[in-house]
Amino acid sequence: MAAAADAPGRPMSREERKVIVASSVGTVFEWYDFYLAGSLAANISANFFSGVNPTAAFIFTLLGFAAGFAVRPFGALFFGSLGDLIGRKYTFLVTMTLMGIATFVVGLLPGYASIGIAAPIAFIACRLLQGLALGGEYGGAATYVAEHSPQNRRGFYTSWIQTTATVGLFLSLIVILILRFWLTPEQFAAWGWRVPFLLSILLLGVSIWIRLQLQESPAFQRIKAEGKSSKAPLREAFGTWKNARIAILALFGGTAGQAAVWYTGQFYALFFLTQSLKLDPTTANIVIAAALAIGTPFFIFFGWLSDKIGRKPIILAGCLLAAVTYFPLFHALTNAVNPQLEQALEKSPVTVVADPGECSFQFNPTGTASFTSSCDIAKSFLARNSVNYSNEKAAPGTPAQIKIGDKVITSFDKAKAGAEGAAKEKAFNADATAAIRAAGYPATADKARINMPMVIGILTILVIYVTMVYGPIAAMLVELFPTRIRYSGMSLPYHIGNGWFGGFLPPTAFAIVAATGNIYSGLWYPIAVAGMTFVIGLLFVPETKDRDIYKDD
Repeated sequence: MAAAADAPGRPMSREERKVIVASSVGTVFEWYDFYLAGSLAANISANFFSGVNPTAAFIFTLLGFAAGFAVRPFGALFFGSLGDLIGRKYTFLVTMTLMGIATFVVGLLPGYASIGIAAPIAFIACRLLQGLALGGEYGGAATYVAEHSPQNRRGFYTSWIQTTATVGLFLSLIVILILRFWLTPEQFAAWGWRVPFLLSILLLGVSIWIRLQLQESPAFQRIKAEGKSSKAPLREAFGTWKNARIAILALFGGTAGQAAVWYTGQFYALFFLTQSLKLDPTTANIVIAAALAIGTPFFIFFGWLSDKIGRKPIILAGCLLAAVTYFPLFHALTNAVNPQLEQALEKSPVTVVADPGECSFQFNPTGTASFTSSCDIAKSFLARNSVNYSNEKAAPGTPAQIKIGDKVITSFDKAKAGAEGAAKEKAFNADATAAIRAAGYPATADKARINMPMVIGILTILVIYVTMVYGPIAAMLVELFPTRIRYSGMSLPYHIGNGWFGGFLPPTAFAIVAATGNIYSGLWYPIAVAGMTFVIGLLFVPETKDRDIYKDD
C-alpha cells in the first residue's frame, strides 16, 4: 500500500509536492487555452466569420464557444475510462497534448477572407477537440493529486488543482491586457489576438516536460498489481445502480450548483459588466483580474478548512449564500459601474406591446436557432441594450411595438421582410437606439462615475463564493468513488455540471432576460440551480472527508 495510506498524518514529501506543482501547472495551461476563445470572442468573430452578416457571425461565435462546453462530458467518458484502464499519468499527458495543439492551430488558422466557410468550420473543430481534452484533464489531475495526498490533508492539496481554472482565466486575461496595452487597436485586431493562442505551444512544451518527470499514482499501481483494476470502467461506474446513484448525487447535490456559482461569479460577471452595464472590455478585464487576484487564495483556505470541518458544509454554504445575495450584489454592481443606467431603469419605463404567440423563449445555447418574429426582434434589441420593459398583450397578428414615453417604434418580421429585411433591420435599430438614448439609457458606462473600489469589492465577494463551492469539490468527488472507477466516476458528473449547467449559463440567462424584460432576471437560473444543490446535497450527499480512498470497495 502507498505510504500516503500507511501514515495519513505525515507531512507531504518532496516528491509529492512535485506532483502537486506539476499537475497544477499543466492544468492551468489547459484552462488558459480553453478560455481564450471566450475572452477573444469579438476578434474570433471578426476574423473567422467576417464574410457573413453580424447576426450570423455572432451565432457562429456562440456555436464555437458552446461546442467546447457541450462535448466535455464525452471527453470525460472517453478519457475517464482510459485513465481507469491504463493509468492517470499517461491519460492526462494525452489530454494536455491534444489541448495545446488545438489551441496553437487556432492561432494559425486563416480567416474567412482567405478560406471562406472552412474558417468557422475549422475553428469549431478545434473547439470540439479542446472540449474533449478538458473533459479528460480535470478528472485525471484531481484523481492523481488526491491519490498522492495524506488522508487528513487531501482537501488542502487538491485545492491547488481547484485554483487552476481561475488562474488559467486570470492568465489569459493578463496576456490579453498586456497585448492590448502594447499594441495599437489596429495591430491587435489584425494579428495581435493570435499571439495568446500561439503562446500555447510553449506552455505545452513546458507542461509535457514537467509531467514526464512524474510517476504513476500509487493507488492505481496497487490495484493494477493486485489485479483489481476495472476491465469495463464505464459499465461498472454507470451501469450499476450503486455507482450510478453516486454519480447522480454528485451531479445534482454537488457539481451543478458549484458550476452555476462558478460561472456566475467569474464568467457571467464579466458578461454582465460588458453586455449589460456597457463597461469597456479592457476595464472589465482589469476589475475581474483584480478580484481574481484577491480571491484566489481562498481556494486554498477553503480546501484546508474542508479537512477540518468537512467538504459538505462549505460547498452548501457557498450555494446558499449565492442564492440569497445574488440579486442585491448585482444591483449594487449596476450602481457602482453605471449609475446612469440605474437611473434610466428607474425613471424611463419601457413597454413591449406584442402578440404573445409571436414571442419565443430565446434559448440558443448552440447559436443555431433563428428568432425572426417582430416580438423576438424587439425584445432581443432591448435585452442587448440593457433596457428593462413590461409586457403588454396585443391582438393576434399585430406587429410588436416598443413604447418609450410618448415614442412608439414598430418592429418587423424579418422572415416576412424578404429582400428588404436588412434595410428594415437597420432602420429599426437606428430608431430604437435613438429612442432609448433620448430616454437616458447610456451607450457606455461613464468611466468618471465608476466606483472602482466598490466594483472590485463586489466582484471579490462573488469570487469568494466561487472558492467556497469549488475549493473542496475535487476532494469530495474523489472520495465518493472507489479507486477502480474513480477517474470515470468523478469526471462525468463534474463535466456535465460544469460543461452544461455552467457553460450554458450565459445563453440561458439572456433568454430569461429577453422573456421577462428585466436585466437581473437571468440570475434566477444560477439561484435555482444553487438552491437545488443545497437541498439535495443537504439531504442526500454524505460527508466524505474521513473516507479511506485507498480502500477499493
